[in-house]
Amino acid sequence: MLCFGCRGTPQPESARTVAAFEVPLRDAKERAEFLALLSAAAEAEGLHVDAADADALKLLSETSPVTIHAGVWRGADDDEMLAGVDDMHGHLGRAWITFSRGEDPRLAARFRERAMRRILARWPSTQSLPILPTGAIPLTADLRLTPEGYRVKPEAASQYEVPPSSPLIALN
Repeated sequence: MLCFGCRGTPQPESARTVAAFEVPLRDAKERAEFLALLSAAAEAEGLHVDAADADALKLLSETSPVTIHAGVWRGADDDEMLAGVDDMHGHLGRAWITFSRGEDPRLAARFRERAMRRILARWPSTQSLPILPTGAIPLTADLRLTPEGYRVKPEAASQYEVPPSSPLIALN
């Protein structure tokens, strides 16, 4: 569902990541609360959330430990994913939520703003994640927390083809 730090085939513009955040979810109760909050924000815009159940999470964890894995979808047949959530690949317990531009950018923006208002009110220590020019999110190991949110470590910048002067780079 999500590809952090990868460089695969270019995605359609509607699938481009436009915002990404890390939400600290300490336990199963908080994960359930997060999914309920996300579902309420989605339903207000005519969207829905599909989340992995315990069996699916167990299967996914065979590859990389994960405690939350969900998508926010438009359409009864999951026509378009507007947001994805997981805590795998080195950020277990810290859910990363990524938001797409969407085929209807105004709908996607309304949903994103509604969801993030609620998320930030409940989890004020939520941090922003950098979005590379490709639309990807750097790997967890290549990020440094700064007062402005996460930024790419200077020593990792070249692998993402980000110039040292970019605002995506953490200052030493």
